[in-house]
Amino acid sequence: MAKKIAVLVRDRQGEALRMSVGITVMDDIVNVFVLDKTIESNEENDMNVEMIKEMDIPMLTNFKPNEDKGMEYISTEDLAKKLLEYNNILCY
Repeated sequence: MAKKIAVLVRDRQGEALRMSVGITVMDDIVNVFVLDKTIESNEENDMNVEMIKEMDIPMLTNFKPNEDKGMEYISTEDLAKKLLEYNNILCY
């Protein structure tokens, strides 16, 4: 049975994005939540974000400017409620 996994991206962005891609091999449901800021643009992050989009992994954010980068905006309050749906929450 597939588990729902939320990956919270804040400080260790490169590690969080890499982990988000990596845990998909277990056929679990993965969602990425980018919190409070944009993702730094560098070779590693850009590659992982591109892979996440290609794999149709939902990327949600509580930071409005990220909507311009193809992420779905969700208020912090709604995000907190949504996290209750997940079996595992990985914070980075």
